[in-house]
Amino acid sequence: MGIDYGSRRVGIAFSNEDGTMAFPHSVLPNNAGLADALTELAKGERAEAIVIGASQTLGGERNPIQERIDECIQDLTLALGLPVYSESEVFSTQEAIREQGRNEMTDASAAAIILNSFLTKQRHDQLR
Repeated sequence: MGIDYGSRRVGIAFSNEDGTMAFPHSVLPNNAGLADALTELAKGERAEAIVIGASQTLGGERNPIQERIDECIQDLTLALGLPVYSESEVFSTQEAIREQGRNEMTDASAAAIILNSFLTKQRHDQLR
């Protein structure tokens, strides 16, 4: 399960069964019910791990929203007991907009870009 965490919306993506490609799934409002909604989605889709975008500046500094992302990671870890990985989300939304234009699924597409980046690195590491 891939997550593009934003202050207003949270994009969700899932990979295919063999973990070779990610697909946009949905966009959730970032509200008080977010943790429960993410937990239910992960369970319903039988997620084996979670990859969430790490928010950093181009200089590698933490963006202010990273504290909320860390809280989300903690909530998901406690609720699901799944491994949670961080993957840079720099330019993921801009890439999604460039590929498809801005629409209601942009954040889900950004989540797919984040998850695909992670999956590609995993495959690359396995080939070494």
